[in-house]
Parts: sequence; structure tokens; C-alpha cells
Amino acid sequence: MMHKLARLMAWMLVVALVVVTLAPIGMRPAVIENANIERALAYALLGFLFAVGYPRHRFLAFAVGVAVAAGLEVGQVFTASRHGRVPDFMVKAVAAGIGVITAWVFAQLYARLTRQRLHPGE
Repeated sequence: MMHKLARLMAWMLVVALVVVTLAPIGMRPAVIENANIERALAYALLGFLFAVGYPRHRFLAFAVGVAVAAGLEVGQVFTASRHGRVPDFMVKAVAAGIGVITAWVFAQLYARLTRQRLHPGE
């Protein structure tokens, strides 16, 4: 159940990122003052959700995060009020990786706690 919910949320976040990234700059919502922090949080969440949603395919989850970031940066080149930039892409790609790694760490901790609960003396 958790994997399906994470998948749904991940794909919904992709749609939201497409909308806010390719919309005219005046329509872009600003949640945080610093755009790099906002980018990093969005793509870390994206990487995290894909890694939770597809736990056996973490490298692919990272690749999807990087592909979404690259595609949207390229897409900005074709919009009138936006611009695609390599530094923005780098922030997004690294953040997606951090999200995937965070999901992996949580999965390891959860597995360890579950083993301890099932086998308390080990």
C-alpha cells in the first residue's frame, strides 16, 4: 500500500513540477525565498518518493529524477519568460540523489528495527 501511494505521489509531483517549471515566471509560486533551496527540496522529495515507490529500482528512481530535471531545464529554453541553466540542473540532480539515498537509509533502518522486533535477542 505504501509503495503504491508513494508512486502516485511521485507522479503527481512530476506533473506539478512540469506546471510550475514551464509556466510563465509570473505564475510560478514561490514557497521559499531562496529558489535553490526550493528546487532542492522539490527534487529531494521527488527522488525520495520514487525510491520508496519503486524500492527495487533505486538507481532507476535516481535516473528518473535526473531525467525530469534535465527535461524541464531544456523545456525552459523554449518558453518566453524562463531560462534553462546548468547550475539549476545540478542542484536538482544532486537533490534527487539525496532523496534516493535518504529513502534507502530509512528502508535500512526500518528493516533493522523490524528484525529486532521479530527477534529481540539477536
